[in-house]
Amino acid sequence: MESINNTTTAIVATSKGLPLSVQIGLGILLVAFILGFPGNLFVVWTVLCRVQRRSVTCLLVLNLAVADAFVLLSAPLFMRYLVGGKSWEFGAGMCKAVHYLCYVNMYVSIYLICVMSMDRWLAVSNPFLSQRLRNTKNLYKVMLGVWIMSFLMALPIPFYRSAQPINPNISVYLCSQYHWDWDGHVVFQYLTETILGFLIPFSFIIFCYTSVICRLRSAMFQGRMKGSLLILIIIIAFTVFWLPYHLINVIQVIGLLQSESLLATAKSARPNVTAFAFLSSSVNPVLYLFAGSSHIRRAGFGFMAKFFDGTNSEHTSHRRSTSHTDSSAISRLSLKAFRSGGSRKKSYGVPPRQAVCVT
Repeated sequence: MESINNTTTAIVATSKGLPLSVQIGLGILLVAFILGFPGNLFVVWTVLCRVQRRSVTCLLVLNLAVADAFVLLSAPLFMRYLVGGKSWEFGAGMCKAVHYLCYVNMYVSIYLICVMSMDRWLAVSNPFLSQRLRNTKNLYKVMLGVWIMSFLMALPIPFYRSAQPINPNISVYLCSQYHWDWDGHVVFQYLTETILGFLIPFSFIIFCYTSVICRLRSAMFQGRMKGSLLILIIIIAFTVFWLPYHLINVIQVIGLLQSESLLATAKSARPNVTAFAFLSSSVNPVLYLFAGSSHIRRAGFGFMAKFFDGTNSEHTSHRRSTSHTDSSAISRLSLKAFRSGGSRKKSYGVPPRQAVCVT
């Protein structure tokens, strides 16, 4: 803790002579790292060590926290980069690797949220199918698929990053974007990021949650509100912090094709919206803190475990209510069949045993 405070003091002292835009980006990265890295480690520790029965939502939150913790490890490198006058001191390989992992995190986050939304949608729209699919084996397959897909989607990023010298005679390098002097690469990178990393998954999330909200109006599904609200606030947080970045992507593509002034505006805004997107990796633990605050007084440091246990109990209670509804329906059908059978026997004037003999 003391080393973090010393680092924070040193960065603040050094940043006083930097331009305002650099100071803003530095401040955002600093807040993201100080809040997010310990917070995500706390979430990982809670799920692994304190939660007794891990629900699907709980395991997905665990993966989200692991991805966020890894990406926040790169924040000190970017802070050093800004404090050092945008001089990259860590080599070309690290320049590519750090940005690659950041984009992997972006894809992992949005597609894990898609899985959370699909899980909620299936639970309320087709509970019997949800019960068959909702097991640990299937969940691990889905999570592995999300991670593999995210690593593949982020593959173009290392090709579009390079540590380039400012001057051939000066050993000062910039870790900057490099598009091989062709505008087509710029259009491809930014549109691919926005379409695959925001538009397609976000449209799917909107569809799922529109259906979920409509179904939750029914009394049968009122008990599922807590877990659904947790996922809903995660979706809102991701949207708030990543939407500006994707808007700048679109603006830069439009500016590249039509307007020089629009292009200059997008380039000047990109560093700060990129730093702002870092906050998406740090805000989730804060959201869990507020969502589970009612358990703090009773459970202390185990408050988050109590909160995550609640998401599992919701699924259990829903399963019981579904089974009860199903058994009630079967009972009603059986009673109806019995009555209809009895009426037919009366119409023939044959007692039940004699009817069986005749048959």
